[in-house]
Amino acid sequence: MRFNAFTSLADLETDLYDVVIVGGGVSGLTLAAALSKTSQLKVALVESMSLEPASNWDPSADVYSNRCSSLTPSSRNYLMQIGAWDHIAATRIQQYKNMRVWDGVSDARITFDSEIQAGVNSERPLAYMAENINLQNGLLAYLAADSSEKVTIWDKTKVQEISYGPKLTDVDLTTWPKLSLDNGSQMITRLLIGADGVMSPVRQFAGIESRGWDYGQHGVVASLDLEWDDFQSVAWQRFLPTGPIALLPLPDGKASLVWTTTPKLASHLKSLDSDGFCTMVNAAFRLSMVDINYMYNLTDSSELETEFEWRDELLPLEDEAVKYPIRVVKATGVASFPLRMRHCDCYSAPRIALVGDAAHTTHPLAGQGLNLGQGDIASLAPILEMALSRGQDIGDETVLQEYWANRYPINHFMLGVVDKLQKLYCTDFPPLVALRSAGLEIVDNVPFLKQFIVAQATGA
Repeated sequence: MRFNAFTSLADLETDLYDVVIVGGGVSGLTLAAALSKTSQLKVALVESMSLEPASNWDPSADVYSNRCSSLTPSSRNYLMQIGAWDHIAATRIQQYKNMRVWDGVSDARITFDSEIQAGVNSERPLAYMAENINLQNGLLAYLAADSSEKVTIWDKTKVQEISYGPKLTDVDLTTWPKLSLDNGSQMITRLLIGADGVMSPVRQFAGIESRGWDYGQHGVVASLDLEWDDFQSVAWQRFLPTGPIALLPLPDGKASLVWTTTPKLASHLKSLDSDGFCTMVNAAFRLSMVDINYMYNLTDSSELETEFEWRDELLPLEDEAVKYPIRVVKATGVASFPLRMRHCDCYSAPRIALVGDAAHTTHPLAGQGLNLGQGDIASLAPILEMALSRGQDIGDETVLQEYWANRYPINHFMLGVVDKLQKLYCTDFPPLVALRSAGLEIVDNVPFLKQFIVAQATGA
């Protein structure tokens, strides 16, 4: 509609909201769920893709998604706090209390388990593995169960333009973001939240700079079947010169794979059939780099299996169950995506805030991406609630700067640590290999250092 100087708020045909969230991923839905507990707020969530697959999710017991996340206890506790955890399918979540990490060049190792958390909480897991679609389904179910309907969800709806509202005869909305949607609707909001990913249009509208770099690597993901159930529920990670490979446990003898490698090798791995891909996964966890590099040149699954078995027979059998994960026998949903690090100069502008990947993205080697986003929401939602209780404008920059000041140092530290680890381990330069191997062995024998690392990684 066309606004003119004589239009009043009562005559305005555009929908008015206190908060509009752009992005219906886990971060956006978690924030919507958190804000739904605040009775004073009228909230809308806009998502360009259909949320029906997540809302109507009815998975087969034998099939798991290839997009999974490792939730820290802090992230899981926040979902419990806002009431959404009970709506998430518990039978498809796997907790683990043990993680084994080693250097693929030197074989130096470090083990993390619940016992080293004596100063934290020795009974709680290191993490909970969950499919992203399971989390989305639970959050949508939680919002659907809210009879007050304080959150309006617009899926299959693209934001065509973001601008500012009009100056009316009785109120000035020229600082309020206005969204024009592809269905012809418009909405004006007191506070606009960007939960819309690394290419965030909300961030671009706010003029917030995002800095970082591409790693020149791809993350290969897949859902795997193990040879038998992993009753220990151990997470495994081996650092290869081309990038780390991680095998993370899921229920019922399943596992989630995240394999960081070069774009060329990622393309090669995706070209293999299930048997050939599984053989390469098993080789990547067990064989030397000389053997692995040779096998990268093979494409026939039977030839790969023959070469792997011959080389694997030469490995010593002692402590095999402690040194290597259970073999994988089937792979589905093999896909890849480019890896990058990005961090915004700030997380807020007048009447705009950024959360999750819109504010920061990180390498997956530490499994912190989704957890950093959950931390953003656990900080932002209470700040908005406190501002309401004080009678403040939730879109005021002084309110939003408190959120930015709270989260930026935490995220900056974690992104920096992950980035340095990526650079340290993506090399086979002998002096660096010796240095990092000595560091692993020292940390593995100093309990309080391992306790500190676990505390930082789990949010304790």
